Amino acid sequence: MKFKNDKRFKSFIVTIIVAILLVTVIPIPYYVEKPGTSENLRDYVSVDGKRDKFDGSFMLTTVAVQQATIASLISGHLNHTNDVISKKEMMGTNSGKEYEEMQHYHMETSQNIATKVALDLAKKPYKVDYKGIYVMSIDEHSNFENKLRVGDTIVKVDNQKIERTEDLTKYIKTKKVDDSVKITYEQDGKTKETKGDLIKLPETKKAGIGITLVDHTEIDTKEEINFSTESIGGPSAGLMFTLELYSLITGKDLRNGQDIAGTGTIDSEGVVGRIGGIDKKVIAADHEGADIFFAPNDEIDPEIKKKNPDVKTNYEEAVESAKKNHLEVKIVPVKTVNDAIKYLEKGK
Repeated sequence: MKFKNDKRFKSFIVTIIVAILLVTVIPIPYYVEKPGTSENLRDYVSVDGKRDKFDGSFMLTTVAVQQATIASLISGHLNHTNDVISKKEMMGTNSGKEYEEMQHYHMETSQNIATKVALDLAKKPYKVDYKGIYVMSIDEHSNFENKLRVGDTIVKVDNQKIERTEDLTKYIKTKKVDDSVKITYEQDGKTKETKGDLIKLPETKKAGIGITLVDHTEIDTKEEINFSTESIGGPSAGLMFTLELYSLITGKDLRNGQDIAGTGTIDSEGVVGRIGGIDKKVIAADHEGADIFFAPNDEIDPEIKKKNPDVKTNYEEAVESAKKNHLEVKIVPVKTVNDAIKYLEKGK
């Protein structure tokens, strides 16, 4: 009798352990988004080997993303500052590796554009170097689907140098469906080659490789500009990178001792663009003691507003989050990097 009870007890314990593992350890195809961190950019950006020495700080803000377990999924739903999203909502059809490559590309691009805009503002000369074209996505019907990867840089096609997207487009126009082409590309620091037949593109009905591409550019300037952001991805630090670089390049103290956080993409004309997760980023900024938070004051397309009347601008979302979570940080709307600079100069 004792032997049977021991077996039942051991089976019960094993069942409990398995249940705990299933609930708390085993990942499921959902992710929990929550307020992340605010990072002082003096730790990430330098110009000519020098870092920001002025009082206060410029800070980029992040959203923390964690793959969910059943337990964290439940807690995520219960915490109003968190959001639960599916793997497809976050990554689309990309694999985890491809998603990471995309985030790396967006971060590198935001740094390049921020560098260009900061140099323009400081009236410093530079040159844009075209290094080839990034692979952004690969169609499932492409004959290069299992040969190229998202994040690769194409540098030649049939031994012809490719610097810009238009170079590739012009060359492919001379080809027909089922023609074979040789692609030379860079992957993980190595130069590789692969061959494949062109397909009929569903959109144009013309010959194509079946991949989405974008120019891979770098800014060549006499200033030695370095970023150390290996652990951070995405495009949303563009505005804050620009402010940090402009201050470093010109030697101007814009902050007057204040801690300035913010978010927003940046384009080549200095326009600040919409980003995701601003409701969480403003919480991260407030927790770090930021005095000011710059939020994109983006314009909502009338058609989008018509279909979704409740949609808000980033600025409105940030203000709503600040009120809901009783934050003290001051939310400042900006449409361009010049708006942010003028605001800071006015407050000095």
